[in-house]
Amino acid sequence: MNNNNSTYKDSPLGKIPDDWEVKHFEDVADIDNESLNSLTAKDYEFDYISLSDVDSDVFKIETTKQVFATAPSRARRIAHKGDVLMSTVRPNLQGFSFIRDDVKDLIVSTGFAVITAKKCNNEFLFQYLFSTGISKQFYQLLVGSNYPAINSSDVKKLKLPIPPLPEQKAIAHLLGLMDSAIYTNNQLIAKKELQKKWLMQNLLTGKKRLKEFGGEWKEYILKNCFHFIKSYSISRDGLSREQGKHYCIHYGDIHAYYETDFIDFKTQSGIPRINDNKVNVNTGDYLHDGDIIIADASEDYEGVGEAVEVINIQDKTVVGGLHTIVLRDFSGVTSSLFRAYLFNSERVRNELRKKATGTSVYSVTKTTLESLVFKLPPLNEQRSIAMTLQAADNEILLLKAKTEKLREQKKGLMQVLLTGKKRLKVIL
Repeated sequence: MNNNNSTYKDSPLGKIPDDWEVKHFEDVADIDNESLNSLTAKDYEFDYISLSDVDSDVFKIETTKQVFATAPSRARRIAHKGDVLMSTVRPNLQGFSFIRDDVKDLIVSTGFAVITAKKCNNEFLFQYLFSTGISKQFYQLLVGSNYPAINSSDVKKLKLPIPPLPEQKAIAHLLGLMDSAIYTNNQLIAKKELQKKWLMQNLLTGKKRLKEFGGEWKEYILKNCFHFIKSYSISRDGLSREQGKHYCIHYGDIHAYYETDFIDFKTQSGIPRINDNKVNVNTGDYLHDGDIIIADASEDYEGVGEAVEVINIQDKTVVGGLHTIVLRDFSGVTSSLFRAYLFNSERVRNELRKKATGTSVYSVTKTTLESLVFKLPPLNEQRSIAMTLQAADNEILLLKAKTEKLREQKKGLMQVLLTGKKRLKVIL
């Protein structure tokens, strides 16, 4: 990077390098240029992409092959390699994806705008639109209150800082390399997660045994092994991540906040606490290391029975929270750390899904749990299984940390390269 010889000028977007220009969007790109109505394709056999298929953090777009007897009612535009897709409605409002791969007859549904670069580098255009620097301008284009959206025709009003074409290409190339590194790392994470899933499905059922173990597993009924510990139904408003004496595990955090099957009080940050000192918490309800907390409610079928094991509580006081069921092994038939994997195994989760009640919200009850039957290996095999699965977890966490570091590095580059604060050396 080189910034020594750059001089700057004032512009409607702030200071930019002297050799950059501010241009309107319509001067450098077309939007929704090719509509389905202009084509007469036989039987309308196309790759089709809808809003549910797009995530602005993913740089390879998944499509589905569909055959239509007539033009699909929700299909609007044709997209090609090098186009930028912009979501104009919720849930991915202002989300962008770049079509890097060769595509043929790709139709996008309503809710998208298709952006085609004409007088600038297409990947540079994507990277600038994807950056947070454009957010303020987009906010001014929103229409509607309850369901805000963007009219694709209004996007033409955007102002963009445009460097010379060689610099556009250099910036796009560097940021594209970052995207490729992020994508490759995420693919590796997905592979490791599948490997862990395979390990859980086999090691937790006895289909595969670690080489030093053999013999039959024993069958147990949950009510003969576990006690229920009282939970406290405190709403999110009654919790704080900054202050309070008693930690409280909310079911929503089990579904969305904790990255593994454990809540480790030595490393986990942001665990909520009860912010009302008047709430009377009994010491007998304090959680112990190895206790299992199950979310007894889920808005989707996949989340039914999701559980975590608490570890390294030390001198903290912790209780189960809203919509949770707390289990404690009083019999000693399960090993600490193994319990988390046991209760999150497909065998246990599927059994709970079958017995869950409700329609829009699925619920698991203590009565359902009491009758749960499972087979267990000896304690020494449980410990070895847990160590194997923890090693897989740690590998995944390291890869996720690497992805986050790459994203932060890319964000830093975007902030300086797309504004001209730092310049790349461009060899003409």
